[in-house]
Amino acid sequence: MNYELFMGEALAEAEQAMERGERPIAAVAVVDEAMVARAHERVESTNDPTAHAVVVALREAARRLGRGRLADATIFTTHEPCAMCVGALLASDVEALVFAVEDTREGAAGTILQLAQHPGLPRRIKVVSGIRRDEAEALLAGSPSA
Repeated sequence: MNYELFMGEALAEAEQAMERGERPIAAVAVVDEAMVARAHERVESTNDPTAHAVVVALREAARRLGRGRLADATIFTTHEPCAMCVGALLASDVEALVFAVEDTREGAAGTILQLAQHPGLPRRIKVVSGIRRDEAEALLAGSPSA
């Protein structure tokens, strides 16, 4: 799988989020080397505290694929997911998570908490981090709300 390419799509989506007054955080869902959903954070525009990029991307992927279980999906996101988002990834049976930059305040895929591969949970998600980190960090640094 081309991690650089799909993270590039997430970064482009994050730029759109920033242009729309949201934090520059975005995610894309990939199944069989095809992008099936893309989303950016929509918390401000929807007044929905659960409208994080990962959750919105999961909702869109499930809708487009017509199924709630996404066992063959990889989620690419510009920012390490929080506990809510990792919980949603686990609940949807996502195979893998790829993120660009660690979240040193709320990261739940290894930085602050390790929910993605927690030994006490019934499922685990493969995690890859640091893909196009510099670009994601630069985008976050340019955002007043990140």
